[in-house]
Amino acid sequence: MLDKFFNPRSVAIIGATPKEGKVGRVLVENFIRRFKGKIYPVNPGYDEILGLKCYRSVKEIPDEVDLAVIAIPAPKVPQVMHEIGEKGIKAVIIISGGFRETGTEEGARLEDEVKKISKEYGIRVIGPNCIGIYDNWSGVDTYFLPDNKMMRPPRGYISFISQSGAFASALLDWMAYHKIGVSRAISYGNKIDVDDIDLLEFLGEDDKTKVIFMYLEGLKKGRGRLFIKKAREIARKKPIVIYKAGKTERGGLAAASHTAALAGNYQLYVAAIRQAGLIEAKSFDEIMDLSKVLLTQPLMKGRKVYVVTDAGGVGVMLTDALASEGFILPRTPPDLKEELRKHLPPHCIVENPIDLTGDTDDERYILVLEKLLPREDVDATVVVALPQVPGIKGKVAEYLIEAKEKYKKPLISVLIGSVEAEKFKNVLENNGIPVFESPERAAKALAALYRYSKFRGVAKD
Repeated sequence: MLDKFFNPRSVAIIGATPKEGKVGRVLVENFIRRFKGKIYPVNPGYDEILGLKCYRSVKEIPDEVDLAVIAIPAPKVPQVMHEIGEKGIKAVIIISGGFRETGTEEGARLEDEVKKISKEYGIRVIGPNCIGIYDNWSGVDTYFLPDNKMMRPPRGYISFISQSGAFASALLDWMAYHKIGVSRAISYGNKIDVDDIDLLEFLGEDDKTKVIFMYLEGLKKGRGRLFIKKAREIARKKPIVIYKAGKTERGGLAAASHTAALAGNYQLYVAAIRQAGLIEAKSFDEIMDLSKVLLTQPLMKGRKVYVVTDAGGVGVMLTDALASEGFILPRTPPDLKEELRKHLPPHCIVENPIDLTGDTDDERYILVLEKLLPREDVDATVVVALPQVPGIKGKVAEYLIEAKEKYKKPLISVLIGSVEAEKFKNVLENNGIPVFESPERAAKALAALYRYSKFRGVAKD
């Protein structure tokens, strides 16, 4: 049933308007720009909007409508929901705010009335008090921020679910700026009907989604156990990264006033997250760090990690960070040491971390990695190739891209710097090798990959 939200053939926009700066105009512009199906503006005050015939009511639309988007004042929503029901539309996104999240009796009454009408007609509802869906494949875009205010990201395979519309739009804009691909982004607000579990089930079966991210303020009362059960089933197929907002008592109050969420006890959520096999992001940085490593890297078979660096200090920092996350940094075995000493200058360090020093070049990296990566006692490799070193010209980046496909092992990089580092980062990340700006962020992301690999039964202690 949720397919009509993401792959509709036609959409009615209730509250459409030609007035500049209004939500109803941005919605029409979004659909004209991206949506390939039929668009029906609905507003009794106009005969035409942006070149499209406008209807006084959805009941006047002569054709079948798959999806309705509502952006009108809350008190008018119940009447429009009756008309939608009579028209036979079964999927509705209610952008309008002014319901239970206001904390008023009138807001709660309106929300209950809308919920009752939707059940009466068998209508599935996302919202109210949300920004709805951005779908990079079908062109559904109810994010009512114009392109000059919120960039749209390229197509990709990360999908995210967010109770907060403002957070969803900011994250989408940030991902677009960093050229991180997005599949589908859903903000569901007060979730009077469609909730986290419904959306997880849809994305769990969606071939356009390889990693799911969730921003969660709270669950519906009585849905906790089912959420754990469903999330665990889906996590067996694809990784789910979750950010739990409302961790503190005060944060929980803020969540309640924001989306009428039942924030609950954070420690209970932590236990549920672990039980379900979800991966918790504890900061904004971790959201994307974890998502990109889970999207691009194969599962780990163990905890043995090698570091190859041209900066000894960064190698030490990485050693501390990785060890703190529970990884084993093995001493370089005698046979590998002997082999490396044959080919490297005597001032290079062949102990793990392997330090190629500041006079290294691309060829030195390639030589070492080609001897390291095929080994069975190497579960993952972190490469620090600070591009400020004169001998680094770019061949090592080309090699890493090829090695990722050749050896099918986790391979990530740490780059620190400005223009040159950014250039190398873009080349690597555009080809599926995550780059991190600090040893600590790299270690945390790799630890998430290991925990997920263990949950999937691939990684062994």
